[in-house]
Amino acid sequence: MIEKRQFYINGQWVDPATPNDLAVIDPATEETCAVISLGDQADTDAAVAAARAAFDGWAETPVEERAALIKKLGDIYNARRDEMAEAMRMEMGAPIDLARNNQWGAGSWHLAGFLEALKEFEFEKKMGADRIRKEPIGVCALITPWNWPMNQVFLKAIPAMAVGCTMVLKPSEISPLSSLLFAEMVDEAGFPPGVFNLVNGDGVGVGSQLSSHPDVDMVSFTGSTRAGIAISKAAADTLKRVSLELGGKGANVIFADADEKAVKRGVIHCMQNTGQSCNAPTRMLVERSRYDDAVAEAKATAEATQVGPTTESGRHIGPVVSELQFNKIQGLIEIGIKEGATLLAGGLGRPEGMNKGYYVRPTVFADVTPDMTIYREEIFGPVLAITPFDTEEEAVAMANDTVYGLTNYIQTQDDDKRLRMARKVRSGMVETNGVGRVQGSPFGGYKQSGNGREGGEWGLEEFCETKAISGVPMG
Repeated sequence: MIEKRQFYINGQWVDPATPNDLAVIDPATEETCAVISLGDQADTDAAVAAARAAFDGWAETPVEERAALIKKLGDIYNARRDEMAEAMRMEMGAPIDLARNNQWGAGSWHLAGFLEALKEFEFEKKMGADRIRKEPIGVCALITPWNWPMNQVFLKAIPAMAVGCTMVLKPSEISPLSSLLFAEMVDEAGFPPGVFNLVNGDGVGVGSQLSSHPDVDMVSFTGSTRAGIAISKAAADTLKRVSLELGGKGANVIFADADEKAVKRGVIHCMQNTGQSCNAPTRMLVERSRYDDAVAEAKATAEATQVGPTTESGRHIGPVVSELQFNKIQGLIEIGIKEGATLLAGGLGRPEGMNKGYYVRPTVFADVTPDMTIYREEIFGPVLAITPFDTEEEAVAMANDTVYGLTNYIQTQDDDKRLRMARKVRSGMVETNGVGRVQGSPFGGYKQSGNGREGGEWGLEEFCETKAISGVPMG
């Protein structure tokens, strides 16, 4: 069993001030795969103090030197791909091929995007007779989730490093192993002590301590809307900046003239990562003339979705991350049945032949109405809700009938309609006809999906303050 009780503070691996062991559970086996320690106030204070002491020197380090260290970190990350994939497989249940490709690959993709954006990023520019400067905001608390561990660590740590911020990372206590490995890589790359620090802990403990800490200038958080609200309240007393990437309940609007693969593509996308993605298209809205065919196709696609062990190669989905998540998903499936939605595929319990691990049956409901719980609540599992609509106006209203606003999806061959819809839906991102967003495109949402943007130049700006200087001409 892996024992990883230490924290990374001021360039050193240090013991917790007060040991507080926590078991890390492999969701595929329900067995302990590692032990970490949760931090307390003394550990948080030490990490923040290290970041504060390192800030001036790092902020004044030439951007070329910062970029060179980030590139070196990327080279190490690439070389240790298999280690990182295995850590994520074990801690959060990603099947090994998904862990090695998508989960690991998200980190390298974002790092390359930030280095490219950094080449063109204007830290100082002219505006009339003034100079407008972008300066690092300071000490940043980075609080990351369990569902896409390296995706979120890279979206926060790399731009913060790039613009000259120092930081304390608190990864999810459910999936800490990949972040501890990332800290090893930062150390191997040779970043100055205090630039990057890591303290394990839970939200009530280290998370709250960082959010309210007077020497933390910014909190960047990805997770549930409930936790984002709590962090915002904790941060309010010190008026620190809070950047939030929260939940979603994305609508996938399929018009009658959508391409023939639109429904199958939507189901597969919903089930990816076992449905544990904030931007998953979990509400499929289908134009009525195509509805019956779409229902049959969604049923067939879900029934063809394989569930299997995380250690085996293949395109199957794995377990959800924890017993808590498993029970929550089971409860929402049960509510969907009780409220009268038509269960097409899946349902309660584990898939056939599985009696261990937090495996959920790929589930599809049809005839879901907007008053139903499964239409409104983020389930965060492999569960899809399908609803018919009659007109474009109705589709817009239904897509926007949610407290969330992260990603919506539009499927139609009519370019004018696609653009019209994209402009009317209230979400930070809109993907159309199965085309993904480009590297460096801003990631973030409206309403209770959060605020701020991650990725590319927007991700760099997120960690900057803006300063106007008059009376000093540009050279």
